[in-house]
Amino acid sequence: MDGVNSLVLAVVGVVMMLAGYVLYSRFLAKRVYKLNAEFKTPGHEFDDGVDFVPTNKYVLWGHHFTSVAGAAPIVGPAVAVIWGWLPAFLWVVFGTVFLAGMHDLGSLWASARNKGQSIGTLSGRYIGARGRNLFLVVIFLLLLMVVAAFAVVISGLLVAQPGAVIPTWGALLVALLVGQAIYRFKMNLAVVSVVGVVALYGLILLGDRYPIELPERVMGLAPEGFWIVLLFVYAAIASILPVWVLLQPRDYINGIQLFIGLGILYGSVLIATPTVVAPAWNENVPADTPSIVPLLFVTIACGAISGFHGTVASGTSSKQMDRETDARFIGYFGAVGEGLLALGAIIATTAGFQSLQDWENVYESFSSGGVPVFVEGGGAIMNAGLGIPESLSATILATMAVLFAATTMDTGVRLKRFVIQEIGELAGVRLNTVVATLITVGIALALTFSQGGDGSGGMLIWPLFGTTNQLLAALTLMIITIILMRKGRPFLPVLIPALFVLVMSAYAAIVQLGTFYSDGDWLLLAIDVVIIIAAAWVLVESLIAMRRVSKEPKEPEDEQLLSEAEKLPSRER
Repeated sequence: MDGVNSLVLAVVGVVMMLAGYVLYSRFLAKRVYKLNAEFKTPGHEFDDGVDFVPTNKYVLWGHHFTSVAGAAPIVGPAVAVIWGWLPAFLWVVFGTVFLAGMHDLGSLWASARNKGQSIGTLSGRYIGARGRNLFLVVIFLLLLMVVAAFAVVISGLLVAQPGAVIPTWGALLVALLVGQAIYRFKMNLAVVSVVGVVALYGLILLGDRYPIELPERVMGLAPEGFWIVLLFVYAAIASILPVWVLLQPRDYINGIQLFIGLGILYGSVLIATPTVVAPAWNENVPADTPSIVPLLFVTIACGAISGFHGTVASGTSSKQMDRETDARFIGYFGAVGEGLLALGAIIATTAGFQSLQDWENVYESFSSGGVPVFVEGGGAIMNAGLGIPESLSATILATMAVLFAATTMDTGVRLKRFVIQEIGELAGVRLNTVVATLITVGIALALTFSQGGDGSGGMLIWPLFGTTNQLLAALTLMIITIILMRKGRPFLPVLIPALFVLVMSAYAAIVQLGTFYSDGDWLLLAIDVVIIIAAAWVLVESLIAMRRVSKEPKEPEDEQLLSEAEKLPSRER
């Protein structure tokens, strides 16, 4: 299967993911989760104009999609193709259809049915206080990894691709204007969307024409360090503001722009039809490459299934749902969007080179792949397919990567603030929003600058992201399984994927223990042990809860129905 045309991968992958949305998500919505358009969602029940805001499903899809689709669905596949394009392709496609979409949809549904509570809080309700406390430990560590590492990724791209600086920061102004236009002035959503996207692409052209490079030192910091500080200042402010002011419109307009960017990439594949030069199954991997099983399933986390998605779905998205039936589009199709990004990353990093030798020169070690390879390979395909100059192609793709990562980062800061407030309540300390945000940002900055002024410390615990993320996904699915069992619903479509992901991620965590021990990396070893113990404990609590639930009478459906006034579309109320 070597030398396959990349168009084949694009067509097969896209058709399978769309078929999953049309067919499998309908089955899940009707038979498993039984979505009800008349159910009163938390956005209506607790509408406060800050966190609980009933939102048009297309706007909320933009928030959810761009929040979950950070740099990870680019980084993971760009690294994993070192084993060959076929394993990465299969895991992304089948993972999206049968695991990721089901997980995201289920997390939204479970949270909405429980007053918008986070998955951590739900674990306390359904498996007990001990399970909740340990669940919060896993979530806290995962969010710390995400916000710190993504700040490093973004700052690195802004330094490497200075053409992305203007569109990255200009997008904030566009988002603020879009939010005002939609919510304050009630302008037509389609018109606002078109104007906003045109403005964003105008900023990309402007940024490519006028790249901004920082001097060697800015306020005593290296350029990377300066961008990191600025990013955290922005993320802190964004996490405090009402969601409709910046978070929602930024994610929505970025979601459209990013989907257009993916369309440009796939359109270039359609026209250029580049050959995949990487082997389908690489038998000549570099010496430092770990075993494909189980590492493939944690290297590609986002883009196949990701526990972070459940945290976003239950932390912010569920609080903004207008109708419970919107969960199918927001959750499942949001996962499809990320799957398409991961598929695009696979194509860009395997077909964006002239020859196998060129590809092998880049993939000299296991850690060689990443966002820069995606930008390089994707830029070459866009240049060959649509004739877009390489500089502009690189700016478009770098901006895509930055905006994906930035929207995930600011959502991550908001979620981490929620977790810290929840931990404070368990400790008997009530933290207000500002204090909790300062603690959130302070911890992340301390980690990021722990290795020096360039902020490289943000990547210090990133090697644990894949296993932590997948363990969280498995544990989230266990909670959803218990909820389904209590309601007497079909639960095997959730439980079977949960067990598969649990086995692979636990296996990977144990393998990593040996690696960290051999390398003498005691910090990662200690954190890995904590994560394994927490996950194992939550699993045991989950199994005990399942056994107990199987013997109990099933819960009656508790459905709060919308009033006639609340049945109006959110933008008309």
